[in-house]
Amino acid sequence: MIGQKVRAVVLAGSNIDRDRCLPEAVRLMRRSKDMTVEGVSACFDTTAIGDTPNAPDYYNAAVVISTTVGPEELRDALRSIEDVLGRTRTEDPNEPRTIDLDIVFYSDLVKDFDTWSIPDSGVELHKHVAVPVADVAPDWVHPVSGKTATQIAAEMSVTSDEATPSRGPDLSLPYVTRSVGFDIDSDDVYAPRLEELIRSQLLEIGEDPEREGLRRTPLRVAKALDFLTSGYTTSLEEVVNDAIFDAEGAEEMVVVRDVEFYSMCEHHMLPFFGKATVAYLPKGKIIGLSKIARIVDVYARRLQVQERLTNQVADALADVLDPHGVGVVMEGKHLCMMMRGVQKQESNMVTSSMRGTFRSDARTRSEFLSLVN
Repeated sequence: MIGQKVRAVVLAGSNIDRDRCLPEAVRLMRRSKDMTVEGVSACFDTTAIGDTPNAPDYYNAAVVISTTVGPEELRDALRSIEDVLGRTRTEDPNEPRTIDLDIVFYSDLVKDFDTWSIPDSGVELHKHVAVPVADVAPDWVHPVSGKTATQIAAEMSVTSDEATPSRGPDLSLPYVTRSVGFDIDSDDVYAPRLEELIRSQLLEIGEDPEREGLRRTPLRVAKALDFLTSGYTTSLEEVVNDAIFDAEGAEEMVVVRDVEFYSMCEHHMLPFFGKATVAYLPKGKIIGLSKIARIVDVYARRLQVQERLTNQVADALADVLDPHGVGVVMEGKHLCMMMRGVQKQESNMVTSSMRGTFRSDARTRSEFLSLVN
């Protein structure tokens, strides 16, 4: 399966600093080059199992991903995330931990490895595994038993004495930041490595990061960067979220004008912003109106050049709808040109991307461009 895109389910659990570590683990999975997050379950508050006395309760969540790496490489990538979050491994499988990331399903693979196996046996033994999996992937079929995740969780509710997990904080949104309920006025650390880098920048330019106005600036900048680059942690599948509808007879051009976008140029990490016009010719399917703006945001909230951003929006809409054609025009102002360099305040950059009939049919392209103007 290596090299082919497959889907997998990963269970995440934390009972040390769980308010910070579980959201951070999901965030790091979203940013990993080895996986694309397609969906996240609700966060479940679960009772610790095993013989460890007074073990704190867990937060557990299941994550559906797609990946092109094999199961062992995927496990290595998940272990790397555990290491970043300070996971300490011991011989006790029930030892409290900052984070635990286990592969529950990997496509329909059934295989035993040295010390672990796929599917994870816990999905049929423990509610803290079965319930989150059923929440995010209810129709996933266990490759051995043939039962769906929903059936497994329902049967376990009758046969198991283990406490049923209760719902905790919501982790399912693409823009979840590193810490649930984080108080910006507290003395806690939001993103240790990133904050230290920002503090070093302040020192490098001759500032005092300990003065009153700057003391929490590293935290604020870290939170701002999380939001401004949240496109890296968001998949097209999550944003569209099944908002594709059959529309027999819908054959006329659909145009959404003046979609505001904000991005940062990859050359200077300075903002550029403007408006996009997005259009498509349906081929039996239409997309929810708000999803077009969200698709623009997915790609705008990354380090970008406007030319690539325009193409990515057009390609994404073509991928999810398979329409007769797609047209995208973006007009933006670039602070890297306005604040520095030539310092031209009134200059605008216009980029366009045409797909299908918008490229091949002059009349369609002309109709679209007349609506843009």
